[in-house]
Parts: sequence; structure tokens; C-alpha cells
Amino acid sequence: MSSTPNGQWYPPEWPDLIRALAQGELTPAVPRRAATVLLLRDTGTGGPAVHMLRRRASMAFAGGAYAYPGGSVDARDERPVAWAGPSRAEWAARLGFGAGEEAAAQAVVCAAVRETFEEAGVLLAGASADTVVADTTGDDWEADRAALVARELSFADFLDRRGLVLRSDLLGAWARWITPEFEPRRYDTWFFVAALPAGQRCRNASTEADRTVWIRPAEAAAGYDRGELLMMPPTISTLRSLEAYGSAAEALAAAGGRDLAPVLARAEVRGGEIVLSWPGHDEFTKHIAAGPEHIAAAERPNASVPPRTTPPPMPPPTTTGEPTV
Repeated sequence: MSSTPNGQWYPPEWPDLIRALAQGELTPAVPRRAATVLLLRDTGTGGPAVHMLRRRASMAFAGGAYAYPGGSVDARDERPVAWAGPSRAEWAARLGFGAGEEAAAQAVVCAAVRETFEEAGVLLAGASADTVVADTTGDDWEADRAALVARELSFADFLDRRGLVLRSDLLGAWARWITPEFEPRRYDTWFFVAALPAGQRCRNASTEADRTVWIRPAEAAAGYDRGELLMMPPTISTLRSLEAYGSAAEALAAAGGRDLAPVLARAEVRGGEIVLSWPGHDEFTKHIAAGPEHIAAAERPNASVPPRTTPPPMPPPTTTGEPTV
């Protein structure tokens, strides 16, 4: 794992992968659709806190980095479910899907709700279109959560079995980032915001995390700036974008106006170094020293790699409210 003086995380193998892509030795993988949720909880003063988890240092990718609950879409997320909030067609338009892709849009929204329950124990669903489950603790809930994680139970069957309605109106689409083309495991990820439902509590239900915290975005960003909290660009970018809001409701109200144009990194070999940038996010531009094998790639016609489509554990952050582990 590598990081800059701040907490920006990037894999040490990236220079070699960038070179391979520039030289035509690497065919970009097709990104899988995924969703992640920034759960917000009002703190009374200083703006809302956001729920974050720290990936285990032993993880092959982004070990020790802070992130949000989330994961890839399950093909079964397209199955019909009881639904409240914007229609599937409205979600398709908001998320950037074309006509006739309502099922794909539903799958992204379902993945956001499902993964939040799987990894944080929080469920954005209720017995009716205007209610939310008040408590997801207990052995029966845990058994269902474990079955979802193991893919022994589809989310549609889970909701149907419990007579629950998915509350898509509790989500606000916030951002969209696509993993760089030189990464072997790629994701096209939609970021959502949601308020923690009254009565529910987050818990560390993820096997991939060794710690979860509630922390104000400004405090988490300050930890990143000091190099204490490792994060990837999408994480710190979305954190900073939340600093302006005084409550979870304010953030949710602003979600409808957010730009969901996908952010995809660009890499090129220039002047003896690899320049890695994310269009529209100059903060993350990185200059990586390139060895002779990387510099040689710059002489090839396709040395520039434009997008084809639109650590050890660190010290714990200053937490707001009670930690969830």
C-alpha cells in the first residue's frame, strides 16, 4: 500500500499497471455496478456525523483505508420488490440509465439498501410506504442478514418474507465514480446519502472491517489531511462535499441537484513520471516517479491513457457520538 503525506491511498502496483495499459498489454476490465451509502446522523451542533468503516489491514485491496458500507450489485437485485418513493423510471433517469433500463436502476438502489443492512445493520425499509423498521437487532434479524451476506437469500425474498417495503425515498443520489481502467477489479459505483432511521443503530456487521465510527466530515477530512486516515479519492471527495450541510435533512434535500457525471481517472507518462489525475478533482492529481520501463511507454503512440467512458492500521479518528464497535 502507498499513500501521500496526506491520507490518499493508492496501490503500489499502479505504476506497472498504468505502463501495461499504455503499452497495450492490458485490456481494461468491464466495471461491475456497485452502490455505497453515506449514513448520516445529526449531532445537534457542528453538522451531521457520517458512518465510516476501516477496512482490515489484511484486505488485498485498500487495507487500512476508511470507506462507507457498500458493495456490488447482485443480479437478483432486479427482482420485483414492494417499492416506495421515486419510480424505477425516475431513478433510471437520475442515475444515468437509458430508456428500458429501469430494472438496472432498481438493482443499484436495492444494492445500496441491501449492502447497508449487510454491513451496518441499518435497513431503509418499513411495513408501509411511510414507516421504517425501528429495530433490526435480535437473532432472527441477524440470521437473515447472514443469509443475505452468504447469498443464500435474495433481497427480494427477504423483503417479501418480512412484508417490507423498500424506501427508495430515504436515499439521495450523491456522486458516481468509476475505478480506473488499469485496475483489474473495477466498479461503477453510485454514492448515496441517507439519514439513520430513528430507533436503529449501526453496528460493525462487515467481515471486511475492523472498526466503525461516527465522525463529522470535517474531522475525518482533517485526519486525512494530516495523513492519519487513509482514504481513496471518492471517499475523501464525498466527505468534503458534506461539510457544508448543517443536518442530514439538508444534505438529503441537496442530493437532487448533485452532478452524477461519472468520475474516471486519467493516467499518462510525462517527463519521467506518471501523472495520475481525476478530471474535476485537482486535489487528487498525483505525480509518481517512473522507472525506465515506464518512461519508455511515453514514446509509444498510446502512452496517454484517457478514459474510454464518461496499509497498516492508522490511529483512530476523533469520533463524534458513540463508536459502533
